[in-house]
Amino acid sequence: MYKEQIENIKKGFEKALNYANQKIAGIRTGRANPAFIENTLVDVFGSKMPIKQLAAISAPEPKKIRVEPWDKSYIEPIAHAIQANTTFSPVADSNGIWVSMPDLTEDIRKDMMRTVGQIDDNVKKTIRKYRDEAWSAIQKLEKEGKISEDSKFKAKDELQEVVDNYNKKVDRNS
Repeated sequence: MYKEQIENIKKGFEKALNYANQKIAGIRTGRANPAFIENTLVDVFGSKMPIKQLAAISAPEPKKIRVEPWDKSYIEPIAHAIQANTTFSPVADSNGIWVSMPDLTEDIRKDMMRTVGQIDDNVKKTIRKYRDEAWSAIQKLEKEGKISEDSKFKAKDELQEVVDNYNKKVDRNS
């Protein structure tokens, strides 16, 4: 019965881990990566949409991102959104937009490391929150007589093992 609690908590852990992976992918490194701009919101026809829904995004060169909108009328709004919401300077041409990656400075590197650390801390807090909820549910099962005291402590050990595994995954991904 407690195994259901542990299985349910794994779904929350996976969501937290996927969130961290998406956030870390969007952190700028020395190479161009479409994830840097793909979720930037663009105002088109009165609604806001991410660039990835309006255009093909690629990194044809190590320091450049290419954005090719499916509708050429999106070129100016996309370029404006990139300039307004990022530190990049887009250059539009007749078929799309080029976004050049500036060189990394020591300050930017330190800021990136701080951001990665904050993401990791937030994910680990989320994992602890889910762990505490699952442990409370397991204790409730024991109080209601649905599981034995031995099963409760076995569940606690299994729960902690799962938590430790996910914390290791968070550390490996950063």
